[in-house]
Amino acid sequence: MEHPHLDAEVVTTPAPTAKTPAPTAAPPPPRTTARRRPRRLAGAGKVVRRRLLVAVPILAATSVGMFALGAASPIDPAQQYAGAAAFTATEENLAQIRANWGVDDPLPVQYLRWVGNLLQGDLGWSTSRHEPVTSVLAARAGWTLLLVGAALALVLVASLLLGTLAAYRRGGWFDRALRATAYAVQSMPVFWIGLAAIALFALTLGWLPAGGLTDITATGTDPADVARHLILPVGVLAIAQTPWFVLFIRDAVADSLRDDHVLAARARGLPGRTVLFGHALRTALLPFLTLVGTHLPELIGGAVLVETVFSLPGLGAVTVQAALGSDFPLLAATTLATTVVVLAANLGTDLAYAAADPRVRLDD
Repeated sequence: MEHPHLDAEVVTTPAPTAKTPAPTAAPPPPRTTARRRPRRLAGAGKVVRRRLLVAVPILAATSVGMFALGAASPIDPAQQYAGAAAFTATEENLAQIRANWGVDDPLPVQYLRWVGNLLQGDLGWSTSRHEPVTSVLAARAGWTLLLVGAALALVLVASLLLGTLAAYRRGGWFDRALRATAYAVQSMPVFWIGLAAIALFALTLGWLPAGGLTDITATGTDPADVARHLILPVGVLAIAQTPWFVLFIRDAVADSLRDDHVLAARARGLPGRTVLFGHALRTALLPFLTLVGTHLPELIGGAVLVETVFSLPGLGAVTVQAALGSDFPLLAATTLATTVVVLAANLGTDLAYAAADPRVRLDD
């Protein structure tokens, strides 16, 4: 008899195995530049709003200081406005001028009236130029910006190139000569450099004009003629400001050449030019941006002297004229304009620094 189970199919069960781990969630994708951009823009907006809130009291304090200095001046604005005619003018005429201008009113009343006119776009009347202050600024601000902008561009290019080469050849003859020249130029006043440049290149050699924007016989403003007349002023202003930047770049690049990532680049066999300009200089550029912003007021102050020496029709010459003639409306306007430019430059420096280094948080 056959056993009923002998012909049956043998069913085997698999041996128990180790429990298969449950699938884990996929890691979140890395943040992309497109995702970070809205946050960076929001942080930049916060910085701009914060700086605007700080700029208001700074401008108010500057205007109060300028107004107090103008009010404390012993020069009578009515006599200053009358000029030579003040010697023959009657006291009634001078009193009428003072009444028209309101200079006999209490100081707070004068200041509030001036602020009210300022908010309406009325900067007052220039007593030294005998025209509205807005007309003076509109006619001359462009030439000052051209001078400062061209000089700053020349300073940046020269300082980056010379400072980097000096750091690469640190201790060599080029480094020693560059540092000695920088220290010597730094000790020279900018007006002395301007006078020396006029004596050498204009009077002795006759290569370049001594001043002005155009030739005396010119009937219009030719760009080529203006560029030729600006060579000496731009060069003098750039030479006077370059030493600070050259020495800073030289020290910053020299320190960067000892950083680990620069040494690693050298160990990988990268060319010396790539290591110098692609690694060491890029690291030194971050603090260099801050230096540009902090030295902009000095650059503007140097432009005032350069414009005076070379008889350029910019804001520098009229600022000196306003200071000598106690022209308070014009002097206050140029001072406030300079303050606004400096504040804007500092804001631009912070934004550029954050753009160059993504690790900097703008919304802190």
